[in-house]
Amino acid sequence: MSCVHYKFSSKLNYDTVTFDGLHISLSDLKRQIMGREKLKAADCDLQITNAQTKEEYTDDSALIPKNSSVIVRRIPIGGVKATSKTYVMTPKSHKILETTFRSRSEPVSGTSKAVCKNTISHFFSYTLHLVLNNAAFY
Repeated sequence: MSCVHYKFSSKLNYDTVTFDGLHISLSDLKRQIMGREKLKAADCDLQITNAQTKEEYTDDSALIPKNSSVIVRRIPIGGVKATSKTYVMTPKSHKILETTFRSRSEPVSGTSKAVCKNTISHFFSYTLHLVLNNAAFY
């Protein structure tokens, strides 16, 4: 019996998927991990990266050798959003500047709006706290 050790990037310990043969296809590995972790294929996809080489497996027919260790990340079905906006309040003018940054992958659909809204909301509530308490922005 062969195995591949996997862990989610947020976890400390590895779990194990067992299979017959010298290697397992990426699609079979994802299917087994999703089954063990009780994840639904309709909700998310898994990004699998070799823990030693940091190589990301992207082809579902890619073969992962037995006894490998991989890092797993849950990603939205549509992929990752390509641009994100960061709002910065300047200390003197109190005007909001909008800056756009590029991420590593191209978008397929906009599925990460809730995370962005929470981040922006947190930023503005913190900034409001500073303004009300006459605190410095630096």
